Amino acid sequence: MTAAGQGRIYDALVVGAGTAGLVAALRLAQDGADVLVAAKGVGATHLTGGTVDVLGYAPERIASPAAALPGFIRDHPEHPYARVGAEAVGKALGWFKAQFPDGALVGSLEANLLLPTAVGVPKPSTLAPETMAGGDLRNGGRFTIVGLTALKDFYPAYLADNLSRARLGQGDDGRVEARAVTLTPPTGGEADVTPMGWARRFEDAEFRKAVISGLEPSLDGGAVGFPAVLGLDSAPTVWRELNDTLGVPVFEIPTLPPSVPGNRMARSLRTALTRAGGRVVMGGRVVGVRATGRRLEAVVVDAAARPKPYRARDFVLATGGFASRGLEMDSYGLVRETAFDLPVTGMPPETEARWADEYLAAHPAARVGIGVDDELRPLDQGHEPVYDNVRVAGAALAGAEPWREKSGEGISLATGFRAAELIVELRGG
Repeated sequence: MTAAGQGRIYDALVVGAGTAGLVAALRLAQDGADVLVAAKGVGATHLTGGTVDVLGYAPERIASPAAALPGFIRDHPEHPYARVGAEAVGKALGWFKAQFPDGALVGSLEANLLLPTAVGVPKPSTLAPETMAGGDLRNGGRFTIVGLTALKDFYPAYLADNLSRARLGQGDDGRVEARAVTLTPPTGGEADVTPMGWARRFEDAEFRKAVISGLEPSLDGGAVGFPAVLGLDSAPTVWRELNDTLGVPVFEIPTLPPSVPGNRMARSLRTALTRAGGRVVMGGRVVGVRATGRRLEAVVVDAAARPKPYRARDFVLATGGFASRGLEMDSYGLVRETAFDLPVTGMPPETEARWADEYLAAHPAARVGIGVDDELRPLDQGHEPVYDNVRVAGAALAGAEPWREKSGEGISLATGFRAAELIVELRGG
């Protein structure tokens, strides 16, 4: 195939296989669209903790995203949430929960859960796997944090100490009392077991018996927090067995990236996409596009060192931000979008400060990304759509500070879903 006018034409082509890309592709496939996902890697979902954080701080901790979103959108008119609207965020969450078995995801837009991180910091999350819900800290309580001797980057004593010192703030009932227990279950002779390795071990019944036997003498009636390695494909079953056998609430705590819960979520979305008829092509980097005026005709992907154009009627760009190299910055502070070469906005001029002195401060350059209209179409410097049939979703969008707001997966979910809905509306028309 040498020209954009030849070969198969997909209804929609999604570039990127993170949460935003997979959500957009799945929603389109469910509507009967012929969808292709093209991605150079597995996406950033594996790096997340498996939760959906819609809005955690603005800048104070948010108890109810539903109550806070209208005011947040009013005060941040360039934010991705302002482009999709609070109602669309709620609709996306409802759809997302429905993609998993009943009860597999816990929470709602009405109230954030407050879950411990791998270092013992309480983190607001809107949706979380049922395997994590028992760690909700809002009402305080007693917690036993379980460590595994051969698991690196999970330090139960440090985590428990930080939880016990946590200031939960006004409106939280009770205090957290946490202590640590370290187990040495059989590892088959391996000195260094990865989180994925532990997850596979927990799917073995004899291994679980050894863990339960080692832990039972340390129980005090409080909830028990494990590193999030309680199985991969059968995590709900493993979690329920531990709850029933130990007789206390059991919950998972995400480890440092890459995370097992993030891997579970990505696997579930990809499986659902395949069952819905979508196709995924991995390992190819976008090296160019072919367009006629304001209409994109094809994306050229470098697959096995052989450029190949893929044609489609509509496109969704979901390649992520700097962490996924969807955006890149050179030594002069110039930022570029790496797939479609779309205009980037939000970087202050050289005459103004771009970075704050403190690492955790609000950096003026942190909101850089692709500017879009209310139909998520990328805009040029004159605020006109670059392409009428391209939508942008996820971390590539301008106007957000996901790591400060605790909004990353919420933005990816809401904008990926909304991008698909816009295309579905056009297909229906």
